Amino acid sequence: MKKLIAVILSVLIVLTAAAAGLADTITIAVPNDPTNEGRALLLLQTAGVLTLSEDAGITATAADVVSVKDGIELQFSEVEAAMVPNVLQDVDYAIINNNYALDAGFNPVKDSLIIESAESPYVNVVCVKEGNENTPAAKALAAAVLSQQVFDYINATYDGAAVAVAENPTDGYDPEVDYDALNGTVITIACSPTPHAAILKVAAEILAAKGITLEITELQDYVTPNTVVEDGDIFANYFAHTPYQEKFNAENGTHIVSIAGVHVEPMGLYGGKQADLAALGIQ
Repeated sequence: MKKLIAVILSVLIVLTAAAAGLADTITIAVPNDPTNEGRALLLLQTAGVLTLSEDAGITATAADVVSVKDGIELQFSEVEAAMVPNVLQDVDYAIINNNYALDAGFNPVKDSLIIESAESPYVNVVCVKEGNENTPAAKALAAAVLSQQVFDYINATYDGAAVAVAENPTDGYDPEVDYDALNGTVITIACSPTPHAAILKVAAEILAAKGITLEITELQDYVTPNTVVEDGDIFANYFAHTPYQEKFNAENGTHIVSIAGVHVEPMGLYGGKQADLAALGIQ
């Protein structure tokens, strides 16, 4: 824990409002990867807490904050996304990815103080390595995760914490795929535990009806699911949203491509030392 706190303090970024009589410093923990930090800052901008530079975009960082609400001093603790729930008690607020909020026992819709709209560019996607996207295995997997069964499961189970986005859900199968030829095939996929693994179990039942095994490997971080697909150790992954995957490819020279946009997980701001939004000047 001491090591974790030291890491947090080492990346502390202080933004001070240019006004007299500032309130006590308000500390907000945010994910430290580029797309999720930008997403967190955009959430605060939408809430009227701060303003980002016009060209900041979805990969904004604290350096792109040009102003904060009068009378507020903000201090950002940039933390690896999976660890944000662990530091909630040490900060005033934390902005947590929904999968990690669910893992920590939160109900994002009920427990968050601010939450994104489900109308979001941050669609969680099933991905494969470029060159595999048109294979029968990829098409079968895409049809299964975009099925009406999966659509109904997501919306019934997560009550707004995850929202299915398939516009035209399938019956679970792709009419262009020769399922007899795939009988006996094992499709491997890496994923985050919540909610991705549970969603994939629904897809696995669909594929099993055709003799196809979906072998699910749960991973905790936001890097390994891409590297194992890039290296060919695992066929597909399902853990991240589209902007993250695009940024990861650009920075790492990888070739990860989406085959299905499955759901959105609205990101939320949670109270740590603060029980409400009054410290941010929001009633």
